[in-house]
Amino acid sequence: MKTPHFIQLHHPSDQRLVEEAAQGLLRQPAQASPKFFYDALGSRLFDAITELEAYYPTRTEALVFDTQGAAMAEAVRACLGRPPVLVELGAGNCSKASRLFALLQARAYVAVDISVEFLRQSLLNLQLRHPEMDLAGVGLDFSASLDLPADLPVLDSGPRLLFYPGSSIGNFAPDEALRLLRDMHQLAAGGALLIGVDLIKSSALLEAAYDDELGVTAAFNLNLLLHLNRVLGSDFRPADWRHVACFNAVESRIEMHLEARHALVVSWPGGQRRFSAGERLHTENSYKWTPAGFESLLQRAGFGSVQTWCDPKGWFAVCLASG
Repeated sequence: MKTPHFIQLHHPSDQRLVEEAAQGLLRQPAQASPKFFYDALGSRLFDAITELEAYYPTRTEALVFDTQGAAMAEAVRACLGRPPVLVELGAGNCSKASRLFALLQARAYVAVDISVEFLRQSLLNLQLRHPEMDLAGVGLDFSASLDLPADLPVLDSGPRLLFYPGSSIGNFAPDEALRLLRDMHQLAAGGALLIGVDLIKSSALLEAAYDDELGVTAAFNLNLLLHLNRVLGSDFRPADWRHVACFNAVESRIEMHLEARHALVVSWPGGQRRFSAGERLHTENSYKWTPAGFESLLQRAGFGSVQTWCDPKGWFAVCLASG
């Protein structure tokens, strides 16, 4: 059995990460990047979210692949000409990509994620199921930089098919998404991008997906505070906060916040922030798109050709962008 090749470029104690966390807390209103969701526990909580009945994105995206995967695979083969190296961004437990190995005849797999130890264990488990496949992992905060290591030989074993599922692109404001997609176009190096996109739908469906009755999403949101405590040395107490999710129709995005239950002060080495009762810490945006709007964004990022597949209800889209 082969062994996954792993390169760690992201370190939770990185000074840039500490500075980013502190600067976010001092903004008006206070903010924390969604990257702080994904420590080991946060990654497991997100896996649990994807199993919830109200959380439609994961199962709807899976439906698109189940019903239209053959057409996608044919389009990928026509685009790339030979089996690809599958490069997954935000890989998490690697389950979404691994289900496509046979369909896409993937030559090798590179998993990229900020949650380093979770990714390392996920790759080890995946290698047991695919003992002869070349697997590699990169612990990387690709929201800051999408440069993969030059000494990763598996990247050169075939054309690159970047894979960014789950509509994680929605965590980025449109201008930020455009910048990231341009980086993806460059990283694809003449290959292609296969990306999942959540589409605009009723606010009731959207809000239920981000505020489930069991409180799993609330736990996921509150765990961000514990992660900030480790990164920044802050003294957040999750019991002081409550989870809030709402749809902002003007911006076409779901917003997640943590709302202070009472007036409090959060301190960390070299700084502090006072929160009044009801004041919010903004932890995530999840932008929703129309198919035409997202195809236009891909083209602005440099992709010349875009093909799109949707589920029957028009809730979710998967796009193949190339050129």
